[in-house]
Order: sequence, then C-alpha cells, then structure tokens
Amino acid sequence: MNVKDAPRYVEGHNLLQGKSVLVTAAAGAGIGFAAAQRAAEEGARAVMISDIHAQRLADAVDKLQQSSGLQQVYGKLCNVVVEEEVQALVDEAEDKLGGVDILINNAGLGTSRTLVEMPDEEWMKVIDVTLNGTMRMTRAMLRKMQPRGAGVIVNNASVLGWRAQKEQAHYAAAKAGVMALTRCAALEAADHGVRINAVSPSIAIHEFLKKSASPELLEKLTEREAYGRGAEVWEVANVMMFLASDYSSYMTGEVVSVSSQRA
Repeated sequence: MNVKDAPRYVEGHNLLQGKSVLVTAAAGAGIGFAAAQRAAEEGARAVMISDIHAQRLADAVDKLQQSSGLQQVYGKLCNVVVEEEVQALVDEAEDKLGGVDILINNAGLGTSRTLVEMPDEEWMKVIDVTLNGTMRMTRAMLRKMQPRGAGVIVNNASVLGWRAQKEQAHYAAAKAGVMALTRCAALEAADHGVRINAVSPSIAIHEFLKKSASPELLEKLTEREAYGRGAEVWEVANVMMFLASDYSSYMTGEVVSVSSQRA
C-alpha cells in the first residue's frame, strides 16, 4: 500500500456502547461530523450535534441517521460565543439524551493573517469561538456531570498550540489556551469523577479546510507529514473515541497529538 493513500476505514468496536454523546460544530464534512458518526458506530445509544447553520445541521442529522442506523440522533442550533445558547444546548441535550455522558468540544474558527495586519475584531472572534466557546461548553457541562460523579469531555486542540506557523498567531494562541484549559479543568473535574482530555491534530483534510486555505499551503503542510498526506477526519475522530471510552480511564488532563509530522 502507498503510504500516501488513505488507510482502510476502521469498523466500530462498541467502545461507547450505551453512552450518550454531544458534539459541537458537527454539521458538514469535518472532524465534528466524523466524531458524531464514529460515536454512533461505536455503540452510542444517542447522539446530539450542534452547529450554527440550520440547513447544514438538518442535513447532517439526516445523514447521520441514515449512515449509522441510529434513530436517536438530534440536532440543535448553537453559537458557542453566546452563553444563553450554550445553556440551552446543554439543557436540551440533558433532556433528550437522558443525561450527557460524553461531550466533544469541536467548535473552532481559524483565519490566516499576519499579526501586524490583524484587526482586534478578527483576533477576538477567533479567540471567542475557539477558546472561550470551549470554556463555555465545558463549564456548562461540568455543572451537570460533576453532581453525577461521571462524565467525559474531549476537546479539539491543534499542534499549533505547540508549534509556530506564520499568519496563525490568533489560532495558535487559542489552541494553546484550549490545551491549558484542558489540563486545569481536568484537575478540578477529577475530584468529581469527570475526565477531560484533548486531541491535537496536525492537519486533517476536509471541505471546510479547502475553502479556507490555499492549495499551495495545504500541499506544503502535507509535505511535512511522515506519510505525505493529511489525516482523514475519521482518523482524528478515532482518537477522540479512545479518549471518550473506558479504555482511557486513567487519562485526564492529557493532550494527545494526532500527527505524523517528522521530528
């Protein structure tokens, strides 16, 4: 097999059997939808996804029901920068899912701009969606999970939280913040039986990324990968499933790199 070819899709192994899962920013073809689909394939009893685009969200719910055969699939509009919408999402998920066992914080926003050309508005928007949105969802969910003494949260960070790239100061700062939030919140949540970890992908190719980055940049980034290709979105989701499952029961506050980058 050519290492640049996508690997064979991994079938589900009931890692999340009987669990309920909430995934933010999961409409479309990105990591969020892949995580929701993998959760269904791993035996989740119910899945709720959120997004800010109504039609895309409705289409994603239909697609997820059809592809997975899971009937308990729900969707709800939510902008994670609005606290009232975050509260409404968590409350409805708690109600419809009979309690949320697993939260996957996938919502994030990235643009490309040098720091000297960066307006405050662009910086603040990326930080608000990517870092503050993750904080708002985590805070709201912990208020439900901690009294139950159980629950798992998986955050989506990025290797840019560790590594430097031009025109990504705002996104890198936000993702580094997600890593720090993961570590600190995990220590607090551990006292209540709740685990919080994060994945840190290098590059996963999907339609949204193709729209926001030039072909030249994507080619340059994939050349850095040991396999000479970007990850499939489901390869990132697979690691999320591991962190969400009981197989990672001793892990909390960890940031797991999902990367084939050269040392």
